[in-house]
Amino acid sequence: MIERIQTASRPNHFRSAFSIAAIFCAFLASSLLLSAQSITSVGGPALSPQPKEIQPGTLISVHSASVLVPGADPDDLFTAQNLTQSLTQSLTQSGLSIGSASDLTIHLLRADSAQALQLLSSNHLAFDAPMHDEGYVLLSQKNPTGGETVDIIAQSSAGIFYGAQTLKQLIEPSTTGPQIWSATIRDWPAMKYRGQHDDLSRGPFPTLAFQKHQLEIFAAHKINLYSPYFESNLEYSADPLAAPPGGALTRDEAKELVAFATPLHIMIVPEQEAFGHVHHVLQFEKYANVAETPHGNVIAPGQPASLPLIVSWFTQIATDFPSPFLHIGADETGDLGLGRSQPDVAKRGLGPVYADFLASIHTALAPLHRRLIFWGDIGDSDPSAIPGIPKDMIAIPWVYGHKDSYDNDILPFKKQGLETWVAPGDSNWRQVYPVEKTALDNISGFIAAGQRLGSIGELTTIWNDDGEGLYNQDWFGTLFGAAAGWQSGKADAAPYEASFGPSFYGDTSGRINQAMAEIIAAEDLIDVSNDTFWLDPWSPAGIAKADKLRPNLSAARLHAEHAIELIETALATDPSLREKDSLRAMELGARRIDFIGLKFQLSDEMRDLYGQAYALQHDRKKDSTTENLLYNISSMNGRCQDLRDGFSLLKNLYRESWLAENRPYWLDNVLVRYDLQTQLWQKRGETINAVIEDFYTTRTLPPAAQLGIPAPTTKP
Repeated sequence: MIERIQTASRPNHFRSAFSIAAIFCAFLASSLLLSAQSITSVGGPALSPQPKEIQPGTLISVHSASVLVPGADPDDLFTAQNLTQSLTQSLTQSGLSIGSASDLTIHLLRADSAQALQLLSSNHLAFDAPMHDEGYVLLSQKNPTGGETVDIIAQSSAGIFYGAQTLKQLIEPSTTGPQIWSATIRDWPAMKYRGQHDDLSRGPFPTLAFQKHQLEIFAAHKINLYSPYFESNLEYSADPLAAPPGGALTRDEAKELVAFATPLHIMIVPEQEAFGHVHHVLQFEKYANVAETPHGNVIAPGQPASLPLIVSWFTQIATDFPSPFLHIGADETGDLGLGRSQPDVAKRGLGPVYADFLASIHTALAPLHRRLIFWGDIGDSDPSAIPGIPKDMIAIPWVYGHKDSYDNDILPFKKQGLETWVAPGDSNWRQVYPVEKTALDNISGFIAAGQRLGSIGELTTIWNDDGEGLYNQDWFGTLFGAAAGWQSGKADAAPYEASFGPSFYGDTSGRINQAMAEIIAAEDLIDVSNDTFWLDPWSPAGIAKADKLRPNLSAARLHAEHAIELIETALATDPSLREKDSLRAMELGARRIDFIGLKFQLSDEMRDLYGQAYALQHDRKKDSTTENLLYNISSMNGRCQDLRDGFSLLKNLYRESWLAENRPYWLDNVLVRYDLQTQLWQKRGETINAVIEDFYTTRTLPPAAQLGIPAPTTKP
């Protein structure tokens, strides 16, 4: 039976050794990693991130297990508890019986223990210097009395934790029951900091429960830094005005989040914009004296109140988020030189004024004893600024698309002696679903360049520029960033793509991987931006867009619809699937792509239908045909009603996905767009209905342009 371990607020209340026994079936509900290749048991396990060194053995049947912590280290006991909780969840979900004896024994060992030293020596294994902070050895061997032993050996608690995450990935289901790969693994990260940057200031603001869920998944993928992005969405005790009620992180929530992240070996480094991107602060009259331009976006250098405001913010951040870093943003300062600082910029140039303000922030925050991080786009826009930036600051150049070489984005800072991290992007902003090919290419290429040029961190970014982003649509790209930051060199997307469905969702059928491939195929064919989704196809811009999209609409829709079918089938046939909210968000993306195609197809059809009806209006023998053509535009099954119904349905699905991860704050700003589109096509349908009624008596039709209908795509 499972031995229940009484949980406590801190892990050092656990006993030094304990055992659990459980059927390893749907192992680790929250973070099991499998792969399409490993399920077929060909060539060994497929792991993500991929270990530096692995010698796979064979698959061994497992029915029960024990986890032992001989050293009784509190952090290692937390890792053991993490395993226990996962096994307990799996057992509850499986509904299977409980094993009575362990045939797998797991030891969590510190490298300086006698037991670990003996194991390392007898197996000719050693810890190299790069392994010290987060590296581990995983060693599986047969027990003399039967069964298997897995020893996880590390010099640090982080190494023990990451070894345990890899252990979870070695479990595979089979028709005869759970199995585990035997293996010898030596592993350590390529980059010291592997981070996720999460935009919380452009609309969607997650619940605390969802943020904790994010942290659990991040930790399972060996991510060790989480950077929520704030413009005005962090509550400040000394400056409470700007934080929107219901859409900001409170101090108590911040402390709770840090406490949750710490045993998962994740540091939280919030970014508070301290130069540009502060419009939602500067719109208040109280802050008019620090604005570069009235109600603009940039804090003006040199104003008496500018630095005190920044110091006030970051003093609280330093108290609530005890990491070694403070992230001040300082990107896209486009207003600089357009207002209060215009004379200084005209005299000395934009770069020196920018650098001097960063230096003044650096001096003002020095008593907090933290290293300052800033975005490195100034390296591209005005390299003359770089020599004036304090040398102990950390520059993070960001590039979100393909480049044959990223060197020129990194080298200007490196040559000036600044430490660099790199920031690729998930390509999610202003899209109905992240453009995955762009994300995979950018993430792998930019992180590889960073490693080669000595960048010690990566920060994979998501942005919600138009307020519509859903993080549950971002996992595919952001977790690839985790793999690319841990692995050395350029990460290969192919094995990652193959592993994603089974590893993240627990789908062993291949349907989810295929659904993702179908979405990517659709994205290759048509523009899937939110702008295109909301674009009125009867507007001049919509007519021009239709001409570009028309050749590929049918093929794109077929790909998107196949993705929907695959997701629905997977959900209907496998109740053990994980991350169902994310699957629903993926399906929503596919449905929105499909609807883009449908909208332009129906628009073309209505244009042509009205053109045909208009041409036949005076032929009395064709009255019934003319009426039928008009009914196809607006009636119970009319195209106007199809578009109305489509927007209405997608509104409801979008609301469900939003509330699965976010607070209600800001949601109405998105839903109103669905309402306006629903009303637009309802009104257009009513206009056509009135035209039909008039036709019964007048037997004439108004010109299409009078109704706002564009000319036919083909001649009648």
